[in-house]
Amino acid sequence: MPSRKQLANAIRALSMDAVQKAKSGHPGAPMGMADIAEVLWRDFLQHNPQDPQWPNRDRFILSNGHGSMLLYSLLHLTGYDLSIEDLKQFRQLHSKTPGHPEYGYAPGVETTTGPLGQGITNAVGMALAEKALAAQFNQPGYDIVDHYTYTFLGDGCLMEGISHEACSLAGTLGLGKLIAFWDDNGISIDGQVEGWFTDNTPKRFEAYGWQVISNVDGHDAAAVEAAIKQAKAQSDKPTLICCRTVIGYGSPNKGGSQDCHGAPLGDAEIAATREFLQWPYAPFEIPADIYADWDAKDKGAKAQQNWQQLFARYSAAFPAQAAEFSRRIAGQLPANWTEQSNAYIAKLQANPANIASRKASQNALNAFGPLLPEFMGGSADLASSNLTIWDGSKAVTAKDASGNYIYYGVREFGMSAMMNGIALHGGFIPYGATFLMFMEYARNAVRMAALMKQRVIFVYTHDSIGLGEDGPTHQPVEQLAALRATPNLINWRPCDQVESAIAWQAAIERADGPTTLIFSRQNLVQQARNAEQLANVKRGGYILRDCVGTPELIIIATGSEVELAMQAATQLTEQGKAVRVVSMPSTDTFDLQDAAYREAVLPAAVTKRIAVEACIVDSWYKYVGLNGKIIGMTSFGESAPAEQLFAYFGITTEKVLEAAQQLLA
Repeated sequence: MPSRKQLANAIRALSMDAVQKAKSGHPGAPMGMADIAEVLWRDFLQHNPQDPQWPNRDRFILSNGHGSMLLYSLLHLTGYDLSIEDLKQFRQLHSKTPGHPEYGYAPGVETTTGPLGQGITNAVGMALAEKALAAQFNQPGYDIVDHYTYTFLGDGCLMEGISHEACSLAGTLGLGKLIAFWDDNGISIDGQVEGWFTDNTPKRFEAYGWQVISNVDGHDAAAVEAAIKQAKAQSDKPTLICCRTVIGYGSPNKGGSQDCHGAPLGDAEIAATREFLQWPYAPFEIPADIYADWDAKDKGAKAQQNWQQLFARYSAAFPAQAAEFSRRIAGQLPANWTEQSNAYIAKLQANPANIASRKASQNALNAFGPLLPEFMGGSADLASSNLTIWDGSKAVTAKDASGNYIYYGVREFGMSAMMNGIALHGGFIPYGATFLMFMEYARNAVRMAALMKQRVIFVYTHDSIGLGEDGPTHQPVEQLAALRATPNLINWRPCDQVESAIAWQAAIERADGPTTLIFSRQNLVQQARNAEQLANVKRGGYILRDCVGTPELIIIATGSEVELAMQAATQLTEQGKAVRVVSMPSTDTFDLQDAAYREAVLPAAVTKRIAVEACIVDSWYKYVGLNGKIIGMTSFGESAPAEQLFAYFGITTEKVLEAAQQLLA
C-alpha cells in the first residue's frame, strides 16, 4: 500500500514532468504544497469527479494559480475527465491545461486564477454565497447547503492589496466554512521575501477576526490533518492555516530557492529529484496502486447520492423551496420574468419622468427585485449616492446571512472579485456599485468576469463631467472607452428612465458574461418612443428621431447627451435639414446585431455623422469615420458646477449645431 509521501510524490512527479515538457511553468509551488493537497483532497474534500457541478460539493481554489500543475495533477489523479495526455499538453494551444487554471477548460476548475489575490477573493465570495444560500434554504434537519470553501495561497496573494480587502470582510461576516492554507515558503520570483515582505501574517489575520493556526509543518501529514480538523471545528470564523513548506520540495539542488519557482528544473535536476524522492518511474508514469488510492469517484458518487436522498426528502417536505433552489442553481430566471419586466418598461414609457438615471436604476430595482430572490446586491460604501438599496434589501451579516445586500465598505476591487466568486458559486445574480471613476481600482476583476463569462452586474454612477464640483479626480472621461475595449463585456449608458430599465433587463437576462450599467448623477429628460423604438432599445442602438427620406446627417449620442442631440436635430429640421438621431446606449450590443439592422440604423451611404458623449472621444471614430465630428472630451475635467463644465468643454447644443453646419456646408 503506498505511503502518504508516495501519494504526494505523484503530484510532484507529474508537475515537474509537465513543466519540463512544456519548457515553461512553475514547479516549485506544486512540489512544495503536494503533502498538504494529499491530506485535503484524500481525507476531507467533498467532491464527485463524475459530476463536477454537484451543487453541494466543496470548492477548492488555487489562488496561487501559477502552480496550476498542482490542481491539474489532483484532478487527474482523483478521476476527473483530465487524461495523462491532457497533462502532457500543459501550456499548449487548445489544451485543457493552460498555464494558469482557466474556468471552463478542465472539469473541476472552479475559477480562473493567476492575477494574485483574486483567487482568495473569489473564495471569500463563494464562502459568502454558501452561507447566504444555506440561510435562505436550509430547514431544521435539512442542511441541503452545507459545504466548505478551501483555498491555497502564497506570499504573492498576501502582498496584493485585494487580499486585505477580502479577508477583512470575510472576518467581519464570520465565514466559518472558509479555510485558507498559506504556503509559507519564504520565496517569491525575486528570491527571499524577507527583503520586502516582513508582515506578521498570523497577527494580521487575527486582527481581521480569523482563527489562525500557526507553524504547521506542511510536509507532515498528521500536522496538516490536525490543523484541518481544528479549522472545521470553528464555525463562526474563517481559518488561516499557516503551513511552513520548502518550495520545490524533493529537488536536492534547487529546492528552497527561487530557482524552482518559475522555470523547469532541467533534465539533470529531475533525475536527481527522482532519486531523492525514490520515484523510479518514467515521466508521466503513475503506478496502478497509487492511482487506486487517489481515485475519488466511488467516494464522491456515494457522497452525492447521500445528498440527493436528503434533497428528495427536502423536496417532499418543502416542494416550493426545493423548486426555487433548483431554478436558482440552474441559473434560470422566473417564469413570469419577461412578462412582468416588459410590463414595467411599457408603464415607464407611458408615464414620463425627468430623473437621474441613477434614480431610474433604483426604481428598476424596486420593480425587478421582488421578481428575483436570487439578487445579491451591494455597494462599495456609496449606497446613498449610487442608490443600490431597494425596498426589499436586507443586509447580510455574520449572525444573519439570509439577506440579499452586502455592505462591502470601501473595497471596490474586493467587491468586484467577490461578486465573481458569488456568481461562480451559483444561486445568485450579484450586482455591486461604485462611482464610474473607481472602476479603476477594480478593473482587473471586471476583466476576469468577462474572461470567465459570468453573469455579474457592475453598477457605475456619476458617469461623466456631470459629476461637477468634485473635480477631475472624480470625473470619469476615459473609463467608458476602456470598458468598451474589453472583450465579452457589455456596457450600457442609458439616456432616460426607460433605457435604464431596459439596460437592467438586458443585464439580468445575459447569462454568458458581465454587464456594466453606467448612470448619471444629474436629471435626464425622458424621450418619446413608439412601440418599434421601444423594442429596439434592447438592440443597443436605434433610431430615436428620423426624417423623411434619406438623412443628410446622423447624430449619435448616449446618456445625458441624447437631449443635446435631440435639441440640435429640432433646430436643424426647422432649417430644412434631413437629420436622424440615433440613441446608442450600448455600442457593444449594437455591434452584435446583424448587418442588415446596423445598416438600417447607420446607412453606409450617409457619411456625415456626429457623435456626442461627455467622455473621451476615441471610441467613436468607428461610427463617424475620420471625416465625422465628435463632441466629447479630449482632456481631464475641472471642478465646477456641471452646467458650467458642459459649456466650458463645448458639450452643448450649440457645438453640435456648429459641427453640423460645418459638415453640411
